[in-house]
Amino acid sequence: MALASDAQEPVVVHGQVKWFDPSKGFGFVIADEGGADILLHANVLRNFGQSSVADGSRIEITVQSTDRGRQAVSVLSIEPPADGGLHQLEEFAEGLVDPEDVGPVEPARVKWFDKAKGFGFANVFGRPEDVFIHVEVLRRSGLADLQPGEAISLRAAQGKRGFMAVSVSAWDAAIHEKE
Repeated sequence: MALASDAQEPVVVHGQVKWFDPSKGFGFVIADEGGADILLHANVLRNFGQSSVADGSRIEITVQSTDRGRQAVSVLSIEPPADGGLHQLEEFAEGLVDPEDVGPVEPARVKWFDKAKGFGFANVFGRPEDVFIHVEVLRRSGLADLQPGEAISLRAAQGKRGFMAVSVSAWDAAIHEKE
């Protein structure tokens, strides 16, 4: 008697994040080719080095069909939502931060972040001052939330009230930029 296997090999899928809720620990992706929504679990995202992803972000994932539907098994890449960018930040538009003064990508650790308040702070390794992180910068960077103690990479610029993040990314971005 031969055993039949319903397990399918994972396939690479390109799509867009429909929504992701870090407090629930999951969200869904809409595949470019259509079909049922794809479950994106927080553990899969953490394996990629992020604890959240912004709604509307472009995402490349490997997907496996299960008896409960399609599920992401790994994240290959994430691109922030197309409607954002450094040039649109209010701080640049209002002249509070000079785009020429934006520093390199640096490793940092989240001190605290309150999504409801819309901001938080991080500490860049080797610098005594905190770096302000606005929730809109997170969204434009493809993230939705940050957890205290989370390792990240950021680019900051001196603003009128201190250093401000202008982009935030996975913790290993600083390593890859130096290569």
